[in-house]
Amino acid sequence: MGNREALIDGAKACLLEKGYSRTTARDIATAAGVSLAAIGYHFGSKEALLTEAMRTLLIDEWATEVARDDGTATDRAAVRGPHDQFVATWRQIIDSLSNPRLRALWAVQFEVLSLCATMPELVSDLSKLQGEAREGLAQMFGGVGPDADPEELQAVGSLMQALLLGVVAQAMFDPESAPTGEQLAQSLRSVADRISPSA
Repeated sequence: MGNREALIDGAKACLLEKGYSRTTARDIATAAGVSLAAIGYHFGSKEALLTEAMRTLLIDEWATEVARDDGTATDRAAVRGPHDQFVATWRQIIDSLSNPRLRALWAVQFEVLSLCATMPELVSDLSKLQGEAREGLAQMFGGVGPDADPEELQAVGSLMQALLLGVVAQAMFDPESAPTGEQLAQSLRSVADRISPSA
């Protein structure tokens, strides 16, 4: 493993153990077993490295865990249809909170959201990840297919992202009150019926 990969692994470990704001460049370098200078050489800054570490955690661990029901999200859509995919994906998300690493990752994400108001450079770094995340969420939940219009992908993904943050926050603070996938599907259907132009 090269220094770049070691730094990403070290940053991932630090994020999950210490959180974003308490992780120092020295913490990462020590965890990675490389010099402090390697962070600047490979990433330019500690913040850029932490952003990359969060991206890889979300893709390599969170998305993989959520998709691990009986195949990938795309496979689930083909076998069971969008409604069942939506419900099953929510179940996997709530179940994933019992994994200490994934629960810690969610805690880091909420910490980062709270830091954005005072750290404009962090907002800039993380906003680059939003488009990719929204596309993935739109497909993961079965809201659209892979060949959907890019604007529709972003719009549906934005809704799913908003729901995801809210539901996970509820599940972390008060698991008993968090809605199930079936309840969310029924609620979305009810709201859609009420606000559709023909209603």
